[in-house]
Amino acid sequence: MNKHIEQIAERLRGLRDALDMTAESVAGQCGITLEEYLKYESGKSDIPMSFLLTVAQNFGIELTALLSGEEPRMESYFLTRKGKGTAVERTKAYKYQALASGFKNAKAEPFEVCVEPNDKSIHMNSHAGQEFNFLLEGTMQLRIGNNDLVLEEGDSIYFNSEIPHGMKAIGGKKVRFLAIIL
Repeated sequence: MNKHIEQIAERLRGLRDALDMTAESVAGQCGITLEEYLKYESGKSDIPMSFLLTVAQNFGIELTALLSGEEPRMESYFLTRKGKGTAVERTKAYKYQALASGFKNAKAEPFEVCVEPNDKSIHMNSHAGQEFNFLLEGTMQLRIGNNDLVLEEGDSIYFNSEIPHGMKAIGGKKVRFLAIIL
């Protein structure tokens, strides 16, 4: 598995130890099975962004601390130059760049997301809050619950992210979009 995922898994174990909690209690508080949690904590399985957001929200820590191991410090502004966001590589198909990783107590989590085309089915996930997506490049199939939508360059959507959702690049080209999770 990818080294970045192993590092996130190590931080998950460290957080659980610091909170003096069992894996079972963390899993329960995050709404997943013990088996799922142990897979994520092992570092041998992809860790969904939705799960990391849930951990950050439930335990009052910064998402940046989970992703990078560094605490955000900026309080007035945080500038991210083109292509320089904190990389969050979980799988070959999805690449995230956190765009506000240095801003302390951010009210939203903005990401630039790139999705490579593939023949796999759409992987659904959900997380607390709401989400805004703005398509910058390509064509994307977005499934929200039982609704399949096609978004093209310049299209945007705002939705309840507690509803299972997932996306897929279509048309044989990479998709790049701005995702803001509130």
